[in-house]
Amino acid sequence: MTTREVPRVVGPGLDRVDAPLKVTGRALYPNDFSYPDLVHAALVRSTIAAGRIRSIDASSAHAAPGVLAVITFLNAPRLERAPMTLLGPSPPAPLQDDRILHYGQHVAIVVATTAEQARHAATLVRAEYDPTEALLDIDDPRAEVLTNPWGLDSERGDVNAGFTAADVVVGDNYTTPDNTNNPLGLMATIASWNGDSLTVHDSTQWPHNVRTSLAAVFKIPESRIRVLAPYVGGGFGAGLRVWPHVILTVLAARLVGRPVKLVLTRPEMFTAVGHRPNSVQHLRIGATRAGELTAIEHEGVSTVAMEDDDYEPVSAGSAFSYACPNVVTRDRQVRVNIPCPGSMRAPAEGQGNFALESALDELAHELGIDPLELRLRNYADEHPLLGLPWSSKALRECYLRGAERFGWSRRSPQPGSMRDGRWLVGYGMAGVSYPHYQVPCQARASVHRDGSANVRSAATDIGTGTYTVMTQLSAELLGLPTTQVRFDLGDSDMPYSPQAGGSGLTGALGNAVHATCQHLVQEFLDVVRDDLDSPLRGAALGDVTVAEGRIHRVGAPEQGESYIDILARHGLEELSADGRSTPPQPGGAGMATAGAFGAKFVEIRVDPDLGLLRVARVVSAIDGGRILNEKTATSQIIGGTVGGISQAMFEDTATDRGTGRIANATFGDYLMPVNADIPDMEVLFVGGPDRATPVGTKGIGEIGLVGVAAAIANAVHHATGRRIRSLPITIDKLL
Repeated sequence: MTTREVPRVVGPGLDRVDAPLKVTGRALYPNDFSYPDLVHAALVRSTIAAGRIRSIDASSAHAAPGVLAVITFLNAPRLERAPMTLLGPSPPAPLQDDRILHYGQHVAIVVATTAEQARHAATLVRAEYDPTEALLDIDDPRAEVLTNPWGLDSERGDVNAGFTAADVVVGDNYTTPDNTNNPLGLMATIASWNGDSLTVHDSTQWPHNVRTSLAAVFKIPESRIRVLAPYVGGGFGAGLRVWPHVILTVLAARLVGRPVKLVLTRPEMFTAVGHRPNSVQHLRIGATRAGELTAIEHEGVSTVAMEDDDYEPVSAGSAFSYACPNVVTRDRQVRVNIPCPGSMRAPAEGQGNFALESALDELAHELGIDPLELRLRNYADEHPLLGLPWSSKALRECYLRGAERFGWSRRSPQPGSMRDGRWLVGYGMAGVSYPHYQVPCQARASVHRDGSANVRSAATDIGTGTYTVMTQLSAELLGLPTTQVRFDLGDSDMPYSPQAGGSGLTGALGNAVHATCQHLVQEFLDVVRDDLDSPLRGAALGDVTVAEGRIHRVGAPEQGESYIDILARHGLEELSADGRSTPPQPGGAGMATAGAFGAKFVEIRVDPDLGLLRVARVVSAIDGGRILNEKTATSQIIGGTVGGISQAMFEDTATDRGTGRIANATFGDYLMPVNADIPDMEVLFVGGPDRATPVGTKGIGEIGLVGVAAAIANAVHHATGRRIRSLPITIDKLL
């Protein structure tokens, strides 16, 4: 099957195969499922950020109409913490003692016949506290500091010598605030026990992780747990961990002996399902007058919860972004009384890139060199740490084609020199990258007697188009029209899949589907190996190709037969095969595995009197490897760009420094962009398939957000002469 090594799937793109179900309301999200005897749960949250529960009185709640149970630390069974995952430790188990570690911590769960009864009864639970002074600030000297928590600090060359050799050195502090995951769909869990077997419907981005975690917490075999998430109402990282409310729902269902549904409220989403932690970064860059980088020093500090861990190496991207001989990156975490952070679209890179690309713009201004030219002069043709060529890298093409499409040459270099009437006009840009991430994945494929195919894996589609691109890829690899292929996912009983996160699912799953479909074609060849009536008798996989529901010899379409004929002649209802993907190893085949690259170009307008900031247009040029579906991929980049605009100009989770309470935990108070804030956006895909994998994709889930904040901040400087080093960029900073 030599032609299968280059799947013909690039093009304008198929409409989403799941769209008809979604627009007609037939796509079932976790909140849409029900059981005949379903009951409902509501949470009670702490009103202090640190201390202990002195007493908790649930008598009034117990006496309220419809209440079946109130669970607190006083009557909750002993629960073990869920195990380590590919993304790090699981959050602490809930309701295990009287300690309060953050405002909004779950202190009770109430179960009642209706959701309204549960919510009312939750207000009747009375908790008294012995508060202690909370640690809430990233610079609090009393807070525990974790140095190099992930072992990713790096150093090459001699940074001090590099700064000594520099003609120009720029450096400053850059800060980013907490941002909170707010997918449109409220996170929901339904748990139903049948004896010792458990079925869970959950707003998860990783069904297998939920199954593994619940098996460990409740001490039952994984084979007795089924986790279902065929549709998820958004994720952005909020569904990557098994949060305490999921465990509490399962516990409640076991204790009351009935299925239990819990749907988080919007304010609860701000304390229950993670957030992008704030950061303070010090970045210093040295260069010669010719614009050659001599040294980069990037130190990042971010916050983490008291008894949790979060993977957020904000400085790590600076180690491989540019060809600089002397680079040091260091990260620290500070333990404070905040809800557990977690991945939020482009974790770490979203913060770190803002600092790096802003500092590069400052350097370009000091040198009098065009910001684009400065990046081109320090382009890393090889991986700076490994000294190996990239498996693919079209960042230079991203720079050049993006600049041409944007009209970068029209930029006047002097800040404040471009106007449109009374509006100040600014052009800004940023180079971006996102690290390669891929882990093992499995899939199963079947072709049935009617010639249709079913391919499946326990992945999730959080709205990014996984159903669609995997249907396309499966159809291409099996030589079938997409209308004859059904791709199923979102069920932990299916073959193992990693999470929909880290820009890694399409690569892992796509390569597993590639292997699976090859194995399935091999199964058909094995069936006819000694078949005297088959023109494929004795054919090896490399001798054949597939098209129009048939397997035929390469270059000889007449020497082949259809799946239907093979199955019918041999009395088979279907043939199935399994396959798995193996991640490429860094340095394997003499290559450095590459993630996605890109360049962002932004035009903004600033009202000099009112401080109003408007984004006029954005051009994103992206090297995402082989693009399986331009339509869904473009949608991904546009969505990420909206998230980047939100990070740059709007989002800021405001914590009251006196109490630890999140003061803006509603959509009425937590600012996000609306349609009127979003400008014309253009997306260009450049480059070709990545050499490290058979399908050749690279993840693009995060690359759409990375760089947008820096490009906007750089454009603001170009328009106004003001250098904004703290996000979000609000009116008060421009007045």
